[in-house]
Amino acid sequence: MNYINQMVMRFDSISANESFARSAVAGFCVQLNPTLDEITDIKTAVSEAVTNCVVHAYPDHVGTIEIWVGLTKNTIHIAVRDDGVGILDFDKAREPFFSTKPTEERSGMGFTVMESFMDSLDLSRRESGGVEVRMTKKLKGEKTTVGGMKCNLMSKTSN
Repeated sequence: MNYINQMVMRFDSISANESFARSAVAGFCVQLNPTLDEITDIKTAVSEAVTNCVVHAYPDHVGTIEIWVGLTKNTIHIAVRDDGVGILDFDKAREPFFSTKPTEERSGMGFTVMESFMDSLDLSRRESGGVEVRMTKKLKGEKTTVGGMKCNLMSKTSN
């Protein structure tokens, strides 16, 4: 696939980095000029994926989370990777309200939220034992050309 631009970042699996991750990914994606709704969807999905890593991938120590983002003309591709304990049953993990920590205040809606805000969501096991969550978001806004690149125009709404 031909990407217009790509980035990779790595950070510790601590909850303070969840807001950093979603903001950094959103900031990188802004070059395609997504609508406010599209950027909110992306931030929400990234937030859920990173929170899953913090809470579930590394339950008893701080590990590393890696995020890769690739941009094509009108699609944002995101991969969130960890080297944690992994997920035994992907189908079960994707069920609404399922949590590996039922005694904690967790809703078990992480994958459901990611699936509802993104156009695709795929899970895979890593050789390291961790998990990779791959998501895509196709931008649907009105197209224009900026600097030789087709971009989305933010639509204005009236009250």
